[in-house]
Amino acid sequence: MQTVTSADGTPIAYERHGDGPPIICLHGSSADRHSFGPLAEHLAGEYTLVVPDRRGRGDSGDGPSYSLAREVEDLQAILTQIEGTPTVFGHSFGGLLALAAMPDIEVRELVLYEPAVLVGDHRDDNLADRLEDRLGAGEHREALRLFIEEAGGVPDATALPWWPEEAPVDRVDTVVRESRAVEEYRLPAKPAIDVPTVLLTGEYGPEHLRDALFTLEDRLSAGRVRAFDGVGHMGIESAAERVGNAVDTFLK
Repeated sequence: MQTVTSADGTPIAYERHGDGPPIICLHGSSADRHSFGPLAEHLAGEYTLVVPDRRGRGDSGDGPSYSLAREVEDLQAILTQIEGTPTVFGHSFGGLLALAAMPDIEVRELVLYEPAVLVGDHRDDNLADRLEDRLGAGEHREALRLFIEEAGGVPDATALPWWPEEAPVDRVDTVVRESRAVEEYRLPAKPAIDVPTVLLTGEYGPEHLRDALFTLEDRLSAGRVRAFDGVGHMGIESAAERVGNAVDTFLK
């Protein structure tokens, strides 16, 4: 485990796996760095995966105030610890972070798995308000369940094999603030992306994220979609070998 200090003084923890060209892996809202563990097993033979805990969870610290801009600064701090120009792989909210950071960072390639972006009628969603209502009522577990089902496209969170014993209820506060950031973000008509980009999605991924992915493809000059049959939003875990092979093929 290593740490780097972000611009506001927050310590950001990260791990390195493997040896080779660097890939920075940015996890989603209800996850931490361990969500990339299965993928690391398939890519670490040829790449160096740099996997941080994003601020507010895991072994990273947190600041007195939150914004997507602070997370961009965290990513910039991690970049100072890497030799060469990396690939950035963003999953879910990590994909949104990668998109938001692109005007301010230099990367070699971009990999986005269902980035947490809202387009079209999905922009009318008020998930953050509904999550806050549940928190205000002291219903932390129900707030997490709502997030997993609506943001993650899971029909019934209680049917997940790790529910409720391993449900990350301690992350609900960060989930709410990141849901607010998702609702505030506007996908640019011309995203500032001029590097090779692959857009990944699962057949059973959430409709709002799949819609955003294909909208993003339409707005990019250097992007293409790769879809995985029989896979949902957490394909980086449930279909790590297939996702890893697709990323390896793209990078080569």
